[in-house]
Amino acid sequence: MDKIFKNIDEQLEILKKKGLIIEDDLYTKEVLLRENYFFINGYRSLFIKSAYDKTFIPGATFRELYAVFNFDRQVRNILFKNLLIIENNIKSVISYQLSKTYGIRENDYLNPKNFTRAPERMRQINDLIKKMKRQIRNNAGGHTATAHYVANYGYIPFWIAVKVLSFGIVSELYLILKTVDQAEVAKVFNVNPNDLALYLPILSNYRNLCAHEEILYDYHVQRRINDTRFHEKLGIPKMNGEYIYGKDDLFALTIMLKQLLRKDDFKLMFEELNYEISLLSGRLKSISIGKVLDKMGFPANYLDLERID
Repeated sequence: MDKIFKNIDEQLEILKKKGLIIEDDLYTKEVLLRENYFFINGYRSLFIKSAYDKTFIPGATFRELYAVFNFDRQVRNILFKNLLIIENNIKSVISYQLSKTYGIRENDYLNPKNFTRAPERMRQINDLIKKMKRQIRNNAGGHTATAHYVANYGYIPFWIAVKVLSFGIVSELYLILKTVDQAEVAKVFNVNPNDLALYLPILSNYRNLCAHEEILYDYHVQRRINDTRFHEKLGIPKMNGEYIYGKDDLFALTIMLKQLLRKDDFKLMFEELNYEISLLSGRLKSISIGKVLDKMGFPANYLDLERID
């Protein structure tokens, strides 16, 4: 059955009939028009009675629902700017390693021989090199630095070219590097190369989610990160031998950022996140902040993460 268009008044009545308290009709209508009923409604799972009874719990208000919506927006903005830092750092370190080892011209750093010789990776290597060349060619003209190098030197060094490559492409690039090059890149971030290979596609995925304003707070990725010292030191409980938090949720992303960001950058990010959590806590009446944290995968003692070395 096709969905039928509902105007703002009809949307408001639907919310009321489902038991949501609307304190101010005009305010609510303006929010629904500006923010989109569908996306605001995406946060209702916190406030409904059950998966089978989708009416709202007693006392749930539109202002609470909208507060969670805005909370997710602020968290998204905080994480996005830090994911951009990681993206820039990764691009810088990989381009430095390849330029230092193989040369600064495109035919040097994009030579298929520079990458893993594993037979199962050969097709991926050739396809990725083609994608990289296409992105560089298509985007170079609109980027001041690349245009400068083409005009003055006739080529684009990788530390410049990498700026016009997507995070997804650079993440895939790390996967096809020779083991020795992967190790050199990972060493800069003091992480295991295999962990970094797992982290980068996840970080790229989150970066795109943030950029497109998708619902973030309860998002789960398809791949679970490996157990870390942070899981153990926080005493995160297990179920069937697996940690219940910090594996495929927003806390897992926070753990990755803990490892990859500079200490001062992570401290600032963590303080900003905690500020938004505290702000939301004061705006919730019908549910506790603990319910939101549980959806995010944040354990009750999440604040201890910042102090763990």
